[in-house]
Amino acid sequence: MFGNDRNAIRQQFISAWKLYRMPGAQLTPLQKMIGDIIAMHPEYHPLFEQEDEKLVESEFGADGGPNPFFHLGMHISLHEQLQTDRPTGIRDIYQRLQKKSPDKHHAEHRMMECLEKSLWEAQTKGVLPDEKAYLECLRRLPGK
Repeated sequence: MFGNDRNAIRQQFISAWKLYRMPGAQLTPLQKMIGDIIAMHPEYHPLFEQEDEKLVESEFGADGGPNPFFHLGMHISLHEQLQTDRPTGIRDIYQRLQKKSPDKHHAEHRMMECLEKSLWEAQTKGVLPDEKAYLECLRRLPGK
């Protein structure tokens, strides 16, 4: 999505959120996606009101608390998968879950559990994520 430079990635989130909130601003599709995702997370809005430098340099997750950039990045990864239907079939699974969930955001969070598991397993084994296992995890998600 962005590369491996943590500060550059964070800056892209910050910039996209600032633009997203400016009436009439011209956004790229990625900036709009980032803005839409941050908008779904009001708990992160105060965080993104901080000074850019403070937010870029902040450490998250070291104390066991959530890393908002990781969480938002998982949403973006899922959105990209849904746009391309890769792995094949993920869009159908999402549509099924969305119909049985209170809202789109809830369905995404449920799917992100499988995405996180798939990425963690791949990282610990030093291999690429197993798409079949990922899809199977998604298919096993209950309706509500």
